[in-house]
Amino acid sequence: MGAAAGVAAVQKAAGNIPGTTTKPEHKYILCLNMATIRGHKLGFVKELETASAAGFRAVEIWTDSLQDYLSHGGTIADAKKRLDDLGLTIEDLISFNEWVVDDDVTRRNGMDGMKREMEWMAALGCKRIAATGKGASNTSIPDLDVIAERYRTVLDLGDKTGVVPQIEMWGFQKNMSNVSEVLYIAVKSGHPSARVLLDIFHLYKGNTSIDTLPLMNPNAVEILHMNDYPANLSSAAITDADRIYSGDGVAPLKRILRILLTNRERPLVLSTELFNQAYYRQDALTVAKTSLAKMKAIMNDL
Repeated sequence: MGAAAGVAAVQKAAGNIPGTTTKPEHKYILCLNMATIRGHKLGFVKELETASAAGFRAVEIWTDSLQDYLSHGGTIADAKKRLDDLGLTIEDLISFNEWVVDDDVTRRNGMDGMKREMEWMAALGCKRIAATGKGASNTSIPDLDVIAERYRTVLDLGDKTGVVPQIEMWGFQKNMSNVSEVLYIAVKSGHPSARVLLDIFHLYKGNTSIDTLPLMNPNAVEILHMNDYPANLSSAAITDADRIYSGDGVAPLKRILRILLTNRERPLVLSTELFNQAYYRQDALTVAKTSLAKMKAIMNDL
């Protein structure tokens, strides 16, 4: 089993001994979101190389990094070969197309961008793309039913490309700030492929009650952004830059993980996503290795 691999082994031998207990089997994939080393400005290829060298076998890439690579002579075919050579798979593309906004022209351009990036991901073997509330301010964002209708349009586009848009919850974004809102959007879309992308930081930022998470089918979530936060910052005051390594703060990580890892049909992608300036000043490989080690320590203790 690879260092970033994904299915925790069940201690069957111990389970056959009277008086012993076994740990539950958890299906997961450990992944590096490139935000974690984004501040190092390595470029697309070096980001992949760093993730692989750190021991990851799965990554979430950012659209601007890929676009910069392509604009400087790279090709999707070359990117696929590099991924294969490095032993990496892309689990998700972090995309910021403005599919949710009211302006028709902007939204049409956002859909065109979605289609283009979905086609890239299909060629790279990636089956997911983030669908965020980019472009909608807290004063102009549509209501939940309108967002659901527009999400359905994005999902229909996903049917044509084989790449499923995951509606991403942002704790600071009105109407998409907590689990109840994004789940409503997903259900109201009426599409069987609808999924929500959750994040430890945003669960706190958007004031989602962890007590209500068991009401959700864990299979509605295929990706969980892993991070932690310190005790001295309120949900109103905390920012993306305050994210810290998993296990270094006070987030109820194990509780959340136990809920989302229960009765899974497929592995949950656990992807470290940090925007910490102090980490950006450190060696990128060290940061990536530390991210993996921190996640593994938590999973080994579940």
